[in-house]
Amino acid sequence: MRSAGHRVVITGIGAVTNLGTDAASTWAAMREGRSGISEIEGEDFQTFADHWDVRIAGQVKNWDVSSFLDFKEAKRLDRFSQLGMAAAAEAVRHSGIDLAKENPERCGVIVGSGIGGIKTIEDGVLVMKGRGPDRLNPFTVPRLMANAAAGNISIKFGLQGPASCHATACASSGHAIGDATQYLHRGLADVMVVGGAEAACTPLCVGAFMVMRALSTRNNEPTKASRPFDRTRDGFVLAEGAAMMVLETEEHARSRGAIILGEILGFGNCGDATHITAPDAEGGGAARSMKMALRDAGLNHEQIDYVNAHGTSTPLGDKAEVAAVLSLFGNHARRSAGGKLLMSSTKSMHGHCLGASGAVEMIACLHAVRDGVIAPTINLEEPDDGFDVDFVPGHARERRVRYAMNNTFGFGGHNVTLILGAYAG
Repeated sequence: MRSAGHRVVITGIGAVTNLGTDAASTWAAMREGRSGISEIEGEDFQTFADHWDVRIAGQVKNWDVSSFLDFKEAKRLDRFSQLGMAAAAEAVRHSGIDLAKENPERCGVIVGSGIGGIKTIEDGVLVMKGRGPDRLNPFTVPRLMANAAAGNISIKFGLQGPASCHATACASSGHAIGDATQYLHRGLADVMVVGGAEAACTPLCVGAFMVMRALSTRNNEPTKASRPFDRTRDGFVLAEGAAMMVLETEEHARSRGAIILGEILGFGNCGDATHITAPDAEGGGAARSMKMALRDAGLNHEQIDYVNAHGTSTPLGDKAEVAAVLSLFGNHARRSAGGKLLMSSTKSMHGHCLGASGAVEMIACLHAVRDGVIAPTINLEEPDDGFDVDFVPGHARERRVRYAMNNTFGFGGHNVTLILGAYAG
């Protein structure tokens, strides 16, 4: 399908999200249309309690780090690294690969994180102000680095090949997956552990997005707060989580008898070059990213059956993405014209995991092509004006999916699109 080069396949997947503490339970919740959004918990939020206009988030509440890391290991890691390492371990286990028997220089890792160890930074500032610099935790730097998850995963599994971190806001893990795919496609590695991790449900992050008026204030109805494409949407819901995959060249996966879950076929990546936080109102950058991915995959737009939308539930972002999809797909997407394209936003259930979003949403794309089930957009009761697309509202839908597209867009005008297909050997 693609130009000459190695085919890139997925052989393992792992996740820790507010929907479930592994990839299977996360997908089960998506399929059932269950929300992971709830009232924010944490002593940090008790200070200035009456100043919080936003009191909801997608926190991971039923996960115990001690089930995965001992006390000393956990203490050296910010929460985003803990989540990322747990998801990576599940993905490696799921793939059945024994990395100790692989050539370590042919195995790599790329992890995206928009904000990295923000909780460590916040805690450090409070210590500095109250007790002085000599009281800072000596692990402050290795905990807060945005590349800490990637570095710790490489150490854990002895991965000495390509190793990097993307920090392109909410497009971070999309960039990570696309970049890793390129390494494998070009034959620069055999195996890549790749994905995203984020743990930004902290006072500074919630407060900062709150004063931007980017977050939903539907505090009395947490499970209904994230409502992409709905006329009454009022902002996104901040969430945390991680998802990782094991990618391999097809030859490598087949040589070891791996079960191949899907194939990554296309990658698009471009900039809006318009505004540091607002998307191009006409969706120009988003459309270019999708076009690039189609060209990379060697597909035409009518071959795409499903788009997992970036769909954050912000008025401007949703409008720009719908404009981009309608401009690119035309009547194939236009519901009133009998369009066949389905599009949903799983952020309606798990919220917005910032840099981890693209990786978490690959779970929905992978199951769409494997199982023929499209995860729904919950809380969509009345599409906004001009949103003439089938958003799979309310409930999952069964439909054969040959090719799925995954969009992630970030502040700074970053646009990433990935195309995933069922594996046909």
